[in-house]
Amino acid sequence: MTNDAEQQLVVPMVHPPDAEELARERAWLTELEGVSPLKRWGAFLRRGGPGYMQSALTLGGGTAAATLIAGGAFGYNLLWVAPLSMLLGVAILSAVAHQTLSTGQRPLQAVREHAGPFFAWAFVLGAVLASVIWHFAQYALASAALVDIGAVHGHSWPHGATGIGVLAWAVTWAFTYGRSPRLLRWFENSMRWMVWLIVLCFAIVVARMDLGNLGDVLRGFIPSSLPPDFVPKDNPDATIGALGVVVASLAAAVGANMIFLYPYTLLARGWGREHRRLARFDLFAGMFLPYLMVTTLMVVAAAGTFTPNGSLPFPGKGFGPIDAARILEGTAGPVAGRILFDLGLLGMVLSSITLHLVCCGFAATEIFGWKVGSWRFRAACLLPTPGVLGAFLWQDMKIWIALPTTILTGFLLPVVYLGFMRMQRSRAYLGADRPDGIKGALWLGAMGLATAVLSGFLLWKAATALPAWWAAIT
Repeated sequence: MTNDAEQQLVVPMVHPPDAEELARERAWLTELEGVSPLKRWGAFLRRGGPGYMQSALTLGGGTAAATLIAGGAFGYNLLWVAPLSMLLGVAILSAVAHQTLSTGQRPLQAVREHAGPFFAWAFVLGAVLASVIWHFAQYALASAALVDIGAVHGHSWPHGATGIGVLAWAVTWAFTYGRSPRLLRWFENSMRWMVWLIVLCFAIVVARMDLGNLGDVLRGFIPSSLPPDFVPKDNPDATIGALGVVVASLAAAVGANMIFLYPYTLLARGWGREHRRLARFDLFAGMFLPYLMVTTLMVVAAAGTFTPNGSLPFPGKGFGPIDAARILEGTAGPVAGRILFDLGLLGMVLSSITLHLVCCGFAATEIFGWKVGSWRFRAACLLPTPGVLGAFLWQDMKIWIALPTTILTGFLLPVVYLGFMRMQRSRAYLGADRPDGIKGALWLGAMGLATAVLSGFLLWKAATALPAWWAAIT
């Protein structure tokens, strides 16, 4: 690689990565090329990377809503949806990593030059719109969790005040990004700790549950026809369709803002060609594996708590934090279980809110040429903050509201996928690094499958929802 290309690997930052540390890391990666795969994977696992930031971003309100409702309403029948969704997302993100680290070009510039201006604007606007739209539901969920914690202790906390508190915390956290290499590493490590704490919490819950027939759980991982709509006996208006849950899961696994943020987090660490194998492993260990564990545990926990597998009736669209906290009652008791669940939900949405802010900061730096960590970057991070109004406007918040929000942002994804598929086949962009042969065909096929599956389910959902929507407004 040329020196110019190496310079492009680093996003303009107020405090760029330490050159000596990067040189040592490259030498370490070169040494690992000659060791056994198991030893190399162990070393990669200890080192880690930005994959955990993707976990923290995707393990937010959308994932929590989709998985808890999938388990509560449909038992183990939809266990296959979350891992399939993330596998399809990994096919896209691994291509993004390969392209970014092979060429050293910043993604927005590369998309504009090699896929076209239309795809470039879809790429950056999709990321910003997804972050802004999602912010409203995230704040509403965070506020509902905090208000419920206060209620447990006999306090009546106003929704608006809790929303402002969440805003202050998230902004402070986001502003640490890019301030120094040490703070950048601290930021990424904090995401890793939060992800594994979520895994641990639900692992303890499931370990202490009576799951009954384990074969029923395992069969849930085999894709099958969608189950019929769930209709609560006492409230037919709270009906939940399996199709909506599937589409929300597909859209929540890898969103437009995740695809935008991911390559910039790679570049912010100064990663280059030598890091391609580490990046692929990091997507598996830091993103796919935690996501698979969390979503599986949450579905199983919800399915084991609510009927037909459990003993409690599922309220459908009326499913709220208090209902969800019942999942932990058998393990920690009704009061502690309620608090633990609220804290877990709060941790999930806080990490997502923070990364939405960072995503918008990166988008602005790319459009206007600002430096990451500058005051302009921090000002751009504030773009989604009107979402705090969700805490004021959606005070009677139910977890279900995250599903339509996730579906709405999902419509931005297929165009972004298509743009990166075009770049994956571009010899002018990738040169000798363009994947060819069987490997290239399989990789491109996986990307095409991800695009087709998401597009198909989105169109199916739109076709089934439009008649009811049209009837409601005419």
